[in-house]
Amino acid sequence: MNIAQVFIEPVDTLALRGNKLFGAPGSFGESFVPPWPSVAAGALRSALLVRRRHDFGAFKKGEVEDEELGTPTRPGTFAITRFQLARRHGNGAVEPLFGMPADLSIARREHEELSMRRISPLGRLAEIQTSAATQAIAVLAAPEREKPIGGLLLTAGGWRRYLSGQDIEADQVVRSSDLWRAEARIGIALDASRGAAADGALFTSENVVFVKREHSGGGECALASAAGFLAEVTGATLPDSAMLRFGGDGHAAIATRVEVDVPTVDYGAVAQAGRCRLILTTPGLFERGWLPTGVSGADKEDLRFKLHGVEGRLVCAAVPRAETISGFDVAAQRPKPAQRVAPAGSVYWLDDLQGSVADLRNLAARGLWSVPVENPVRRAEGFNRVALGLY
Repeated sequence: MNIAQVFIEPVDTLALRGNKLFGAPGSFGESFVPPWPSVAAGALRSALLVRRRHDFGAFKKGEVEDEELGTPTRPGTFAITRFQLARRHGNGAVEPLFGMPADLSIARREHEELSMRRISPLGRLAEIQTSAATQAIAVLAAPEREKPIGGLLLTAGGWRRYLSGQDIEADQVVRSSDLWRAEARIGIALDASRGAAADGALFTSENVVFVKREHSGGGECALASAAGFLAEVTGATLPDSAMLRFGGDGHAAIATRVEVDVPTVDYGAVAQAGRCRLILTTPGLFERGWLPTGVSGADKEDLRFKLHGVEGRLVCAAVPRAETISGFDVAAQRPKPAQRVAPAGSVYWLDDLQGSVADLRNLAARGLWSVPVENPVRRAEGFNRVALGLY
């Protein structure tokens, strides 16, 4: 099956809005970064429809079926298997960047020194009364209270060390403020019946400005990198370059074919260790809420994981507060149903792990979806993607 990677670089600003209603007088349209992988899926699928000269009206009615794109309700082979922030360096190489996982805490000490600590499973003690839903609880062991820093990402090198269970170095952390910034824009709603501005319909929207090398004026002082997104697609033939309508209001972005070596865990070491971490790299849409696909059992003592040839026992989880995804269905011209998801960065610890190296690779490649797939549309949009790590 075809596997293609593209670096998506905004031409100007992007409007990456979420679920909140927007457009009423005085409202504020907040953007969030990174957006859901469905944003990239919709932009790339639309670009392919245009290049293949399909009639969009017929396609959205299901009258045209493309082998790779399928139909709006029955996806073909096209699927987003990776979507994340990235930066292109001056030599043209693209480096993937990774959101902070839930089992890693970074705080700031005196003299701006960073303190990086792991959150690890701790067997429940009889002296501690807890309503934990797993056998062990995720505990941050620190000699003193520390307030974690937000707005940080891991470099490719930091992610490689994180997956292998090693300590992260200070230079393997990137601040989000070095990649993008938010800007408020004032807008006025239009009265379609008059073709003029509507009375009293002033609102504010938040746009995202990504760092570009030319922002520093070029020359010797040019910035070392430009920020954007890395998307990976299977089951589709992508052009070397394409212009995309990306995010709200159809802002422009350019998708360029690249080859990126994304760090992965040593699957042989995982199989030998007999335990691992599952880390969500995109939001997880699971039938049992925070419990990932493949987990059976209702009692905390008997939560078993079995999926794609890999079996184990779920002993602990670090899952931040649930998020809600929706989106807009362009073909049906209506909002998509709002659904609760486990956020990207959620971590699940598995013990008694059984599965070959090939099985572990297969799990990472397929994501947390059953066979047959519970929701083919959301699978094609890139949800439920996972990475494996040692612990």
